Amino acid sequence: MVLVLAVLAAASSPIPPASRQIVLSVSPSWDATDARVRRYERASAEAPWTAAGEGVSGSLGRTGLAWGKGLQRSGLAGPTKREGDGKSPAGVFDLRLATGYAPEAPEGTHLPYRQATPTLRCVDDPRSAFYNRLVDEREVAKDWSSAEDMKRSDILYRLVVWVGHNDAPVAPDAGSCIFLHLRAAPGSVTAGCTAFDDAPMEGLLRWLDPEKRPLLVQLPDAVWRSLAAEWGLPRP
Repeated sequence: MVLVLAVLAAASSPIPPASRQIVLSVSPSWDATDARVRRYERASAEAPWTAAGEGVSGSLGRTGLAWGKGLQRSGLAGPTKREGDGKSPAGVFDLRLATGYAPEAPEGTHLPYRQATPTLRCVDDPRSAFYNRLVDEREVAKDWSSAEDMKRSDILYRLVVWVGHNDAPVAPDAGSCIFLHLRAAPGSVTAGCTAFDDAPMEGLLRWLDPEKRPLLVQLPDAVWRSLAAEWGLPRP
């Protein structure tokens, strides 16, 4: 019976068996703009998650969280993310690549790295054929009215990890350009990303390993507690 229950739980979990790293972001509520973030790793799909380092503070979107388009099933109770709503996405998401201002990735980075040149954009116009994609404005025919400059005049995007939200496939108006990035100060908010101080972000970049299929799991506390067993997450 225990084996049957374990198989059923694994079948309903959005956590791929190949994933060996998760970044778990837990906020007090759907409307909270802050989260406690901790890294976890496991040796195999059957092994328990163990903490990798201490928890850190993270900043969320200015209006909290809403379910994004990730690896989890649709139809879960709670708000749904839309373009421009100021919410960070809740759910389970692949962490795909890194960008930054420097020509080369910081030492120890394992994720694929792309330099954020002055013409690198993330398109947030739902009407564009390039919606929710990183593009070099010099290399494509511009068809958007708005886009994120990946090389800003401040330090917020000096280090960025792309969150695989609404990108497999892309759905119009479901939200775009979701990153892990640096924050201006403790207590600050984002437009929908998850942001950290310098040291935690730099440590995260050194830790993330694409061979271990790293994930961002981002949930309000009550939802995490209710889904932890079903999804095979670190327990509260």
